[in-house]
Amino acid sequence: MRHMKIEKAADGFATLILDNAQESMNIVNEEFIADMEEATKALAEDESVKGVILTSAKPAFMAGADLKRLVRRYDKHEAYAFSQRATQMHRAMETSGKPWVAVINGLALGGGFELALACHYRILVDDPKALVGLPEVNVGLLPGSGGTVRLGIFAGMKTALDLLLSGRSVEPAEALKLKIVDEVVPALEAMDRARTWLATGPDPLRPWDKKGWVPPQKKGLTVPEDSLAYTMAAAAIAKKGYNTPAPLAILATVFEGMQLPFDKALAVEGKYFAKLLSDPVAGNIIRTSFISKQAAEKGARRPAGVPKSEVRKVGVLGAGMMGAGIAYVSANAGIEVILLDRDNPTAEKGKAYSSKVQSKLIEKGKLTQDKADAVRARITATDDYALLEGCDLVVEAVFEDPAIKADTTRKAEAVIPQNAVFASNTSTLPISQLAQASQRPDQFIGIHFFSPVDRMGLVEVIMGKQTSQETLAKALDYIAQLRKTPIVVNDSRGFYTSRVFQTFIHEGGAMLMEGVPPAVIENAAKAAGMPTGPLALLDELTFDLPLKIVDQAIAEEGDKYTPPAGVPALRKMRDELGRSGRKSGGGFYDYPEGGQKHLWKGLAEHFPVTADYDVEELKKRYLYAQAMETARCLEEGVLETPQDADLGAVYGWGFPLWTGGTISYIDTVGIETFVAEADRFAQKYGPRFLPSVWLRERAAKGQAFYDEAPAGKLEAA
Repeated sequence: MRHMKIEKAADGFATLILDNAQESMNIVNEEFIADMEEATKALAEDESVKGVILTSAKPAFMAGADLKRLVRRYDKHEAYAFSQRATQMHRAMETSGKPWVAVINGLALGGGFELALACHYRILVDDPKALVGLPEVNVGLLPGSGGTVRLGIFAGMKTALDLLLSGRSVEPAEALKLKIVDEVVPALEAMDRARTWLATGPDPLRPWDKKGWVPPQKKGLTVPEDSLAYTMAAAAIAKKGYNTPAPLAILATVFEGMQLPFDKALAVEGKYFAKLLSDPVAGNIIRTSFISKQAAEKGARRPAGVPKSEVRKVGVLGAGMMGAGIAYVSANAGIEVILLDRDNPTAEKGKAYSSKVQSKLIEKGKLTQDKADAVRARITATDDYALLEGCDLVVEAVFEDPAIKADTTRKAEAVIPQNAVFASNTSTLPISQLAQASQRPDQFIGIHFFSPVDRMGLVEVIMGKQTSQETLAKALDYIAQLRKTPIVVNDSRGFYTSRVFQTFIHEGGAMLMEGVPPAVIENAAKAAGMPTGPLALLDELTFDLPLKIVDQAIAEEGDKYTPPAGVPALRKMRDELGRSGRKSGGGFYDYPEGGQKHLWKGLAEHFPVTADYDVEELKKRYLYAQAMETARCLEEGVLETPQDADLGAVYGWGFPLWTGGTISYIDTVGIETFVAEADRFAQKYGPRFLPSVWLRERAAKGQAFYDEAPAGKLEAA
């Protein structure tokens, strides 16, 4: 056995120690299951063994399944077989005739906690890092080897649904209260407590394996309290939307499993698991949120051969909302920060943002006052450029005006070291254009943070025409220090995220001009999985910003530039009706003082509605518009990898995670289907949906963007 070992003691209690030979953490895969089957059989057949202690040699007890393997294509039969093998591995422990006690010495999640649940007794170490839970819903799955069934029996239906549908992990004290562990003890006492429990001679036969056992909810929905609980859970799922099938599958699994004999309940769980694993949604979520994200954070786009760098001192130019956020996350990462603005009071106001963020964390018990003070002490608020001396990197976050940015660049470069990186946080202005003000264009790069910086994990790194690979490496090293997720794109108007995001908001404007009711426009977007409707987003942006971008493009490109389809609606709102967004007092929405915002009633007068629309088609239009523009970014070389495209879409502007991202969406719809449907949209709604020759050629060859797309096809949202 490569991933575990058995140690026997004179008292007859054997210890099975998990210790993955290839990974830093124990994970569930075929090799682990094979070893576990062998170990369980050996322990069951060894007459000298009276009981088994299951623990880990690693700091964590066990993580879940090896997600790198779950992203591949599975049909339902393969998926069910995988589930059942793990399920039978757990049943072999339960029916071995020997009592098993899990000493959970650290984190136990997913399949790792299912393993512990299969033991007759669970002892958890009293350590805040020793979290337990079943988070499978977060990757589009459910526990597939008995987790839903045992959790329902141990903790009850309501607790099981709460933990399974939220995917949340719990600390030791709560785990004990919820009855999903039996004891919480200091780490040094855990093994002795396990031996003490085994010495009591516990019954190795589980209650559900005894004649006469009755399932917890044998009466089904005839119990009013249970019926209400399931109804409330179904309503909560409906409120979030049905794009992700896992929550409904979990609800059905628990409902059915709580009424069935134990082994039949396990079989039901396995079938629902197989259905989810063979569905493209789970594969999309796993690939983007785990595999691609982890690879990006480990330096997938970092140039090879460039020595590792570390930013010890950073200059942040501009103490507005973005600059203040950048200063805070940098200081929080242990970096000395010079936060500079036009005068000291403005710079100090930016520094005060850190206190605002920290106060909320202190209230929640997630931060101590002394640590908060230490972070703020790293930030120096100033209007003196001389303090930038010694900065390894500077992030410019001043007003989006080329002249102001150029002046800021020249003043900073007069002070900072020759080898320092100069980064602009611009979201729209071309980096190569801004680099013209620099004496060192090879050390000039775009580092586009998202707002609010302290909560948004994505950072878009933009390569200018002269940006060196060494500068890119240094920028990525800085982002790694901040523990954020980078994507790398090449320079263009709007780069990638801003360019594609605007197709979403403009599609909403186009729908308004077509006569689609405003509430339908907003709800269709949210039904597709977007976090907010386009009209609400436009109000927050103010109409001046997207129209300014359009006007700049018209001035620079003239007739070559085609304005987005939503521009007429924005111009009408701002220029004719005098409503340009929330900051101006109202836009598509009204904002009554002391009341909730609501759609402006005057929209019906100025944008007459029609009944000639189909909600499913509206949902697809939102997704297709963004996916098509992303494909153009790949074709033009703005994007170099589908992974960057999907990460940017999901974590940059909230493209629905169930799709995996804009490019994964094309793959799982099927590129041939996507092109054919886009042609139909182009004929009906305009050339913005028209596929390029490049995309048509890929479709003709059946050439997906990923080597292996998740199994199945998505026909619609």
